Amino acid sequence: MKIYTKTGDNGETSLVGGVRVSKSDIRLEAYGTIDELNSFLGLLRSEVQDEKYQHFIFKIQNDLFTIGGYLATDTTLTPLHASLQLDEKEVYLIEEAIDDISKQLPPLKNFVIPGKSRISALCHVCRSVARRAERNIYILENTVPISFVVKKYMNRLSDYLFVLARLMEF
Repeated sequence: MKIYTKTGDNGETSLVGGVRVSKSDIRLEAYGTIDELNSFLGLLRSEVQDEKYQHFIFKIQNDLFTIGGYLATDTTLTPLHASLQLDEKEVYLIEEAIDDISKQLPPLKNFVIPGKSRISALCHVCRSVARRAERNIYILENTVPISFVVKKYMNRLSDYLFVLARLMEF
């Protein structure tokens, strides 16, 4: 099988289910930013030494594949596959992880400027890409309904990456 199909040479691509859309469609910006975040998280995971956090980041990456597939499905034309529905328990798992990390940190007294260490700076890169992905999802919601669970997850994810960055500095 060839990796190139030539079907996108004229500025269109296929969504899940085969619906063709312009490559400038906000839907592609939304799930493309999720893909970018997933790539940065892979880089972060390769730098993290603690297996507990490596495994949790890997779990997040899998959740992002689910979210990306969800965003790549025009549910007005294609039924949403059950595997592309994010379970609310994933939001709670991130909240628990945030709480667990927060217990290990001193109170925040200043703004955090990224760069104290390579790994914390990388966490901040992931956090800022997660925030951009979240903004793109809200822009997409101007045209199509978006799952509340997906929006909550993306909001919690950037919070998780913030506290993880702080933890990596200590």
